Amino acid sequence: MVSPLGEDCPSSWAAFRAGRVGVRRLQEPWAEDLPVAVAAPSRVPIGRVMAPNVARRLDRSAQLAVLAALEAWTAAGPGGWAAERRGVVIGTGNGGIGSMAGQMDQLRRRGPAGVNPLAVSLTMPNAVAAQVSIALGARGPLESPVSACASGADAILWAARLLRSGEADVVVAGGTDALVNRFGLAAFAALRALSRRGDDPETASRPFADDRDGFVMGEGAGALVLEREEDARARGATVQGWLLAGAVSSDAHSITTPLPQGLEAERAMRQALRNAGLSTADLALVKGHGTGTLLGDQAEAEALARLFASLPPGERPWLLAPKAQIGHLIGASGAVEAIFTLLCLGEALLPAQRNCPRPLEALPLAMPRAEAGVPLADRAQVALANSFGFGGKNVALVLQGPG
Repeated sequence: MVSPLGEDCPSSWAAFRAGRVGVRRLQEPWAEDLPVAVAAPSRVPIGRVMAPNVARRLDRSAQLAVLAALEAWTAAGPGGWAAERRGVVIGTGNGGIGSMAGQMDQLRRRGPAGVNPLAVSLTMPNAVAAQVSIALGARGPLESPVSACASGADAILWAARLLRSGEADVVVAGGTDALVNRFGLAAFAALRALSRRGDDPETASRPFADDRDGFVMGEGAGALVLEREEDARARGATVQGWLLAGAVSSDAHSITTPLPQGLEAERAMRQALRNAGLSTADLALVKGHGTGTLLGDQAEAEALARLFASLPPGERPWLLAPKAQIGHLIGASGAVEAIFTLLCLGEALLPAQRNCPRPLEALPLAMPRAEAGVPLADRAQVALANSFGFGGKNVALVLQGPG
């Protein structure tokens, strides 16, 4: 991954586990007149890790996606997969919107002659997946889910379908977005979706807190390599975890606000558990979508309350809300947070939750408070991971640790 906490997966995980926060005050000149003062930009130094002639042909969202995919591909080890059996599924909420804003500015200032000949390839949403396929020499299925904040999780399910159908033998799946720029922040601020807390950046992102006031925009990318179990066993792969099942639903309600009480989100969670052949009692952890918005967190809390109503409080899983530390990575969030979830399961440790001193009254699950985190060794290594997006898309994944 590439995240606000680190330039790769090990550094991001170490910072996440230590409780560090990637949100900072914006000091850039382009942000001086914005109504929001904080964001969570990626920490990767593009100029150091990517050749200039490559970087300039990619929007920042594609740059981050390529870096994450290459890291995942290298970590997966050699598999001998034919190029035509390698699939790529990379989701994004907004694609090259940063480049689009920049090219529109060039058009206004310099006229048609000022538009970059690469403008189309920089801005088209499927460019992120296409650039990853080029970098990996993957000539199999190429897909680009555009499901807003659910895109990264959506991509993981798409990858599983390709494997189950036999259309690919290995799939690199994930999500990316890069909206920490003048247009991205101004657009979401106009929706009144962003936190206005500027006095203490590290506490601005407050998922499920009763005093939350919106999400903090972040940027990054996450990628996972998926293959069938028998293939992974045969090649002696180091397994990081398992995708047991998943499910999707649609609110069919509003482009920007969730269905009240999270009714369709609840249905996606229940269906994912049914598909996995599990019950709520089998879960050690729920990774909440938890953006910090007023309506979104309330709807998710109410959905969780119904889902776990029949389970005694002492037998319920823990809740983790990663956006408190990394902000909202939009199309990347589902993939990056799935990785964090798998790492928590793999190390049997749930880090302490940041920025939620007073949780919502409707929230039925406890968050870890101890500074050292909470050990998960005495619980089944299974998690439910939620990702919900504008447009009403709900994705629930059931993940299991590597043990």
